[in-house]
Amino acid sequence: MANDDAVTGSPEEKRLAAKAEPSSSRSVAVIGSGWAGCSAAVELARAGFKVTLFEAARTLGGRARRVETDRKLLDNGQHILLGAYSETLRLMKLVGVERDRALLTLPLQMRYPPGGGGMDFVAPRLPAPLHLATALLRAKGLSRADKMSLARFSSTARWMGWHLNDDCSVSELLQRFDQTPRLIQLMWRPLCLAALNTPPERASARVFLNVLRDSLGGKRAASDMLLPRVDLSALFPDAASGFVRAHGGAVRTGAKVQALRSIEGRLWQVDVSGAAVGGTWSTYFNGVVLATGATQAAALLHAVPECDTTAVCAQLTAFEPEAITTVYLQYDAATRLALPFFALLEDPDNYQWGQFVFDRGQLDADQAGLLAVVISASAGVAAQEQDLLAEAVAVQLAAAFQRPELGRPAWFKVITEKRATYASTPGLARPRNASGLPGLALAGDYTAGDYPATLETAVRSGVAAAALLKGIPPDIA
Repeated sequence: MANDDAVTGSPEEKRLAAKAEPSSSRSVAVIGSGWAGCSAAVELARAGFKVTLFEAARTLGGRARRVETDRKLLDNGQHILLGAYSETLRLMKLVGVERDRALLTLPLQMRYPPGGGGMDFVAPRLPAPLHLATALLRAKGLSRADKMSLARFSSTARWMGWHLNDDCSVSELLQRFDQTPRLIQLMWRPLCLAALNTPPERASARVFLNVLRDSLGGKRAASDMLLPRVDLSALFPDAASGFVRAHGGAVRTGAKVQALRSIEGRLWQVDVSGAAVGGTWSTYFNGVVLATGATQAAALLHAVPECDTTAVCAQLTAFEPEAITTVYLQYDAATRLALPFFALLEDPDNYQWGQFVFDRGQLDADQAGLLAVVISASAGVAAQEQDLLAEAVAVQLAAAFQRPELGRPAWFKVITEKRATYASTPGLARPRNASGLPGLALAGDYTAGDYPATLETAVRSGVAAAALLKGIPPDIA
């Protein structure tokens, strides 16, 4: 039966009606339009399934989306992708996103404002691992001991195959590898925060090494840094939505899934509400990809009356959320940094919380003069008054770049995603894509995998969830 039509009558009448009208193509509901849900929807649509994508919000993208403010369209957080994000780049290409138009490609780098007491590390475009060795030799702001420390880490990690048998914190790992305090401050801590959104003292060393393995330990292009030129919804979710529609599917925004029900282990009843879908209604699908956040997924699964979901719900509710705050500062349109982005010296004791700053005008001409300062693992910082936080960040920029005018932005906007990721801690148990329920798969950056909560993790999870559903029966009769 058509996924787009409301079905009236008692539950039993709906079930009988659904069984009386077999579909000519297999139907799947994808609940949640984050990057995991969009990836699952694209893969299923490509495989010939009739997909209906449900999203409670009005904007696609989940925790990586655009936000409409009273000033202009912004992202709910500044992101960096890596060249190692093979599945993300594959699906972006599949749905018609032009990489060069959508992303600015930069070589691996960790560059601080000149004269600010930081470092300058840039990998040249040479074959791996020669690009890292050359970058290390040329690096400024590091002593001989710092460089030897970094070389020792890289060689030892390669010898270990970038793998730890027994997980520990990133701080413990760095101590074992005799990393210098300065290298930890300027390189490892900011990289850990950017990749895992978890402070090194609490972050999983095993997961951190996985990220380094596929970037520093991979081909040169794998370590490239990819900065979005377009907003995060336009970077993939919007194009994914168009792909699903072009393949006979439907996308329902403003449609909140209230409940799921398994019918005889062969069908899934999906109850939806929202003004955009005309009130409350139910429809039936061969399969479901549950691609909401972990907490919402647990709530929906816990309420499935026909199944015991205790174990998977326990895993889904065990995650500790981590926030990310982005402070947008608007200056005169002529204001420009020397590079598209810089690392910043973090010093919370002196109210310097910014970790990276991005010149949005170098990515999108319509955002000239707009700087975005990122603060990862920001729960404590985000509790402050927004105007005081923005003022402190502006003062930090003015001091770091020795440009007093940066202390006086025309306006600011602070956006905190309180559940941006989960804390990637040692030994964290993450659920598999297979839910244990027939015809229902989980998708999200919280499912089991090598990486922490990144866009690539979400995309890989969506692809894996879609693969699990490709074997469901061809109709609902």
